[in-house]
Amino acid sequence: MLSRSQEGVAAPQVMVEVHLSGGLPGTSIVGLPEAAVREARDRVRVAIQNTAFEYPNRRVTVNLAPADLPKDGGRFDLAIALGILAASGQVSRERLHDCEVFGELALSGELRGVQGILPALLKARDRGRRVIIPRANAAEAALLEEADICVADTLAEVTAWLSGQGELARPESRIDAAQVPVPDLIEVRGQQQARRALEIAATGGHHLLMHGPPGTGKTMLAERLPGILPAMGESEALEACAVRSVAGEPVDPARWRHRPFRAPHHTASAVALVGGGSRPQPGEISLAHNGVLFLDELPEFDRHVLEVLREPLESGRIVISRAARRAEFPAQFQLVAAMNPCPCGHAGDPDGSCRCTPDQIARYRARISGPLLDRIDLNVAVRRVPLAELTRAEADGEPSAQVRQRVVAAQHQALSRSGRVNAQLSGRELERDCALGPPERRWLEQTLDKLKLSARAYHRVLRVARTIADLDGAPGCVEREHLAEALQLRRSP
Repeated sequence: MLSRSQEGVAAPQVMVEVHLSGGLPGTSIVGLPEAAVREARDRVRVAIQNTAFEYPNRRVTVNLAPADLPKDGGRFDLAIALGILAASGQVSRERLHDCEVFGELALSGELRGVQGILPALLKARDRGRRVIIPRANAAEAALLEEADICVADTLAEVTAWLSGQGELARPESRIDAAQVPVPDLIEVRGQQQARRALEIAATGGHHLLMHGPPGTGKTMLAERLPGILPAMGESEALEACAVRSVAGEPVDPARWRHRPFRAPHHTASAVALVGGGSRPQPGEISLAHNGVLFLDELPEFDRHVLEVLREPLESGRIVISRAARRAEFPAQFQLVAAMNPCPCGHAGDPDGSCRCTPDQIARYRARISGPLLDRIDLNVAVRRVPLAELTRAEADGEPSAQVRQRVVAAQHQALSRSGRVNAQLSGRELERDCALGPPERRWLEQTLDKLKLSARAYHRVLRVARTIADLDGAPGCVEREHLAEALQLRRSP
């Protein structure tokens, strides 16, 4: 009997073997089972009896192979029950050939949903196998239209299907997500520089920091970034849904193609942000995979919490190691952060009176380390918009759909050129795709020396300049004006 365990977003195969022998009646489960799996012997025995079958009055040994892979949860209950019934000759095992089975059993024989089913379904689909799952997991199964998936409510339904006395139901077709509304950029008044930075960030996949007084629209702008990002492809969307499935979050079939937007509170711990636990679970950075992670009030986060972001920002993944478990989760997210310029929020604001001393402002900004700021490509000031501009009847900007067309066209240039967005270009690809003429190179070197920027900052300026050139429809060399705008958008708060 085939099933699958859960190890991060991986789903290693598990073979459920059942042997009946003489001796004192009893059931033992071997193969590194944890408590929930060991307790399956009682759930399975009662469920089999309540489904009008006979539990074997013999010594039952259940082996979950491979033996060195930890198994947890109730996902093996159905496979164990069918293995026992097949070994005792009460059901036919013909239809179980090359079939994977998942489901937790209630004492009544009813099937309950299991956590993290989507990665297992993806692996089974790639192997071309049929899968039997509880109806509670049908919404996730509906995302895989080409997979051979059957759903059932009870153990009795599955045994009737094995005996050829009925057919199992199929998941309903997935819902088209095109009509689900998202926040629109046209609702933002003013903030032309911030809109421009948002468009550049969406095109090149760059990280963005917005700083300005409270109430100027930083959160409002961040919430509209997913609406101008290119639509996710099916593989990207399934990757993001797989992470949510492992985390136990319900997958909304109407929004499964929408890019994730995660906004954890500034009191979140390091484990909540990057993942962890004795049984490793994904954190916010993985739940934001292929989407946006928004950190509001950035200096209010614990410094240690922010420092754990440094490696995932570079690698796009997070590896969580524990004494007996190791799990790797994807974390290819786009960071958008917001902060006030000082503790009271009014430093540099002509309409506000800042009461903070220079030392207080310096300590406040020092909560964000230089290495973390160095990994953020775009720094933009969000100024207060005059009340007359806010109350105008007509909009002064473009809708998200119009901006998104430019973003998609410019990003298509980058993907055609190098197969990836500009923020992910390697050093060698930068030299090839961001070629500078001798005057531009000399000017950039002199400017970087004056600003005392690092080598990492040099590469990030080139990547942003390449994105600006793509938006301006300049597929050739990067011009000085593109470099100047990239440097302007890199000013620290």
